[in-house]
Amino acid sequence: MLALPAYPAAMTSPSAPPLSSLPPPFRLDGGVAVVTGASSGLGARFTRVLHGAGATVVAAARRVDRLEALAASCGEGVVPVACDVTVEAELEALVATASGVADGRIDVLVNNAGIGEPMPAEDEPFEHFRRVVDVNLNATFRLTQLVAGAMLARRSGSIVNVASMLGLVASAPVRQASYCASKGAVVNLTRELACQWARKGVRVNAIAPGWFPSEMTAEMWTDESSMAFITRNCPMGRGGAEHELDGVLLFLASDASSYVTGQIIAVDGGWTAR
Repeated sequence: MLALPAYPAAMTSPSAPPLSSLPPPFRLDGGVAVVTGASSGLGARFTRVLHGAGATVVAAARRVDRLEALAASCGEGVVPVACDVTVEAELEALVATASGVADGRIDVLVNNAGIGEPMPAEDEPFEHFRRVVDVNLNATFRLTQLVAGAMLARRSGSIVNVASMLGLVASAPVRQASYCASKGAVVNLTRELACQWARKGVRVNAIAPGWFPSEMTAEMWTDESSMAFITRNCPMGRGGAEHELDGVLLFLASDASSYVTGQIIAVDGGWTAR
């Protein structure tokens, strides 16, 4: 797994928190959750947190060796599935595996898989733009469709899309048109699906993280000028740590947010409030 650098004390990310004492609305006992992009970074963290709250988690990504290591570290209740989210047959196989865990029941879907690479828009190859949109947007929609069928039939389910604060504002001076466009689309797709399914028992919300350590942003955390950029421009004066998404994830995934749908919750240290 990619080794990330040490962070300031305020940013250190502890192991998955002790969740056995969570109040009932936040627990997911007996539930089944699917997490994409689970082989590293935020996706691995999300898997641990949902598992810690009592869910059986079907963890999906292309790198099955990492998924198997994650499952082994969590113990029983994490099911690794190799899946490229841009391949229809692999999405169908993922849903079939998840559906087999509890007689067709899937309670939570976390659409976390995503890619992006900064480059000037005028130089970005169109195939790269297409690929980013395919992973970040099209796969999110298609997997949501596949999972939503059973949720709608049961009139129960929570879908959590991982968007980005860069789906809410421009990334300047970082230049990444495809990433911003795809995440902006995820933001409004979240709102639209939430409104379509609100009376059918299925909630759809999104988390919009700010600057968090991940494979995609790894170089930023070792670059002095990038760190200065975050420190200077973020109202809280730092980037986020993995554990600072735990609460919002559990809130949106669980019955604690039973009257919340169509919402985009920015967890960005105040970045989008400037």
